[in-house]
Amino acid sequence: MNFQQLLQRRAFLGQTGFGLGSAALAGLLGRDSQAKIPGGVPGLPNLPVKAKRVIFLCMAGGPSHLETFDYKPKLDELDGKPMPESFTRGQPIAQLQGQALKVQGHLTKFQQYGKSGQTISDFLPWTAKMADEIAIVKSMVTEQINHDPAHTFMNTGTAISGRPSMGSWINYGLGSEAEDLPGFVVLTSVGGRNPQPIASRQWSAGFLPSRYQGVEFNSTGDPVHYVRNPDGVSNAQQAALVDTIGKLDRKRNGLVQNPEIDTRIAAYEMAFKMQASVPELMDISDEKPETLELYGAKPGDGSYASNCLLARRLAERGVRFIHLYHRGWDHHGDLVKYMNTCCGLTDRPTWALLTDLKQRGLLEDTLIVWGGEFGRTPMFQGKGGPGRDHHIKGFSMWLAGGGIKGGVSHGATDELGYNSVENVVHVRDLHATMLHLLGIDPDRFSFPFQGLDVKLTGVEKARVVKEILA
Repeated sequence: MNFQQLLQRRAFLGQTGFGLGSAALAGLLGRDSQAKIPGGVPGLPNLPVKAKRVIFLCMAGGPSHLETFDYKPKLDELDGKPMPESFTRGQPIAQLQGQALKVQGHLTKFQQYGKSGQTISDFLPWTAKMADEIAIVKSMVTEQINHDPAHTFMNTGTAISGRPSMGSWINYGLGSEAEDLPGFVVLTSVGGRNPQPIASRQWSAGFLPSRYQGVEFNSTGDPVHYVRNPDGVSNAQQAALVDTIGKLDRKRNGLVQNPEIDTRIAAYEMAFKMQASVPELMDISDEKPETLELYGAKPGDGSYASNCLLARRLAERGVRFIHLYHRGWDHHGDLVKYMNTCCGLTDRPTWALLTDLKQRGLLEDTLIVWGGEFGRTPMFQGKGGPGRDHHIKGFSMWLAGGGIKGGVSHGATDELGYNSVENVVHVRDLHATMLHLLGIDPDRFSFPFQGLDVKLTGVEKARVVKEILA
């Protein structure tokens, strides 16, 4: 088909009054484009595939493991007494450094739930309903004690800024199953104490080709910046422009062989496709009333509940990595008040997401990960009501869905919840386990950069946490 015929077809579709419009144009461009959606690294997956996608639920700010999953009777016994120096001597502490340290007992009650008898706090009544679906890892450790570097470490496996995020690694390795959406999508919500900012570099592609970076979708206003057509520009005109620029870029790239030109071509064409797909995706008003009630979601409210519903819609459409951030978990003081706030905003929607995915047959191949960038100290910090400082030596996360054994707890901290002492799980072990479930051997997955074969899991060998695998 020659260029003039292609423009005539697009013009007809864009101008017709029969409802074909931009959706048909987007599909047409996808078929006609010479630059196809990246299909991942040849040879991957190279292990059995247990999960096809990841939904990472980040409770940004660091939820307290001692008020969620890690019950320690000794903590209540020593409440208000000096923290034994044997735990804290020479250890990194954020805001409590140099202060008199006192033990802070649990600020809620714990009970056992499900056939598995998982121990879960009263702050999480809806998570308690999932006790037999989730694997709780109680022995997490990380290496960065302040928020931004801790997020960087959780997302990239290193504190060095500019490295690829885990979502970008996975998008690069496996490609996307979505033809008209990015392979890596980010959604954010706010509610709680002192919501720390989240920088866009947390979903950067780093030294990987930039087409693999995460794309943030806004809950209000334009879903994606700079995607909507300028005023007075029709879809047919936009299609012609995108196609012409693509032809010129490909001609130029035949001479210079620059992979970033391919990235730009793909970005132009993906943006055009998203003009049709994204508004439909983000409009949750077409969901059944009982589904909206299940999540507690309201169209356009920008809430974590609505983002969980959007995560399910993204999963249905083939997006490979979906990262939700809820900012508000930095509970240095008034911990009870703000735990009630944060759990009130996130607990039921998280349960609804797992329930909805399960009902639709998607949970079995969707890996869900829940947790923050670190935990909180066993020591008292008082700003308003009792609170807790940042803590990296022991905290809890949970996983569910594709390839995960439900109803199990793995690892343990010491009697005060300070140090992980049994079956310790490093952040890089979490990354290795995610890759393994997606069918990627973490030891053989790398990218050449500055003379090194760089891995998400770093230089030291990371361990797949096989004890929590089905």
